[in-house]
Amino acid sequence: MFDFYPEVNLSREDLLAKIASMVKKSRFEHMLGVEKAAIALAQKYEVDPHKASLAGLLHDYCKEVDDETFLALIDKYGLDSDLKNWDNNIWHGKVGIYKMREDFGLEDEEILRAIEIHTVGDKEMSGLAKVLYVADYIEEGRTFPGVIEARAVANQDLNQAVAFETMRLVEYLAERRLTIYPQTFEAYNAFIGYLS
Repeated sequence: MFDFYPEVNLSREDLLAKIASMVKKSRFEHMLGVEKAAIALAQKYEVDPHKASLAGLLHDYCKEVDDETFLALIDKYGLDSDLKNWDNNIWHGKVGIYKMREDFGLEDEEILRAIEIHTVGDKEMSGLAKVLYVADYIEEGRTFPGVIEARAVANQDLNQAVAFETMRLVEYLAERRLTIYPQTFEAYNAFIGYLS
């Protein structure tokens, strides 16, 4: 693990304390699990493990933020008003990065982008964004059906892992007749060919 994060000018100890004050214990443990998985994937796929560590630790920082704060951030930063039609599942990444900029002074665009799209994916994803997207899905605390297969795919090919996860996400939401964020369809279309 890393002792200091210059991107946010905090020691690991201070960063973890700040994160822990924002989320419940189970979510904090998930964030540590994602960090661990992200570092392992980063090392395997030649992505900066330090950035993967920070992205993993921060990805759910805003998961327990109230709706009013997100709506205010959408207005404050002039974000697409369509975002107001969604909820925390979308907001904690796509809007949460603006709170992270405010709370941490985080300006690293690659890390911010990875966090922004970690739940929805995108048709174009950096190595870091792919690592975070997959790490969030396969971290060791996850126990859902198919996670063992997802881990095996992630160990073989990062693009296949993005495709597999996106395919499963679309299936899950469709089976429950839930609305699917348009960017997720774009990610599906861009990556599904890796599974053929």
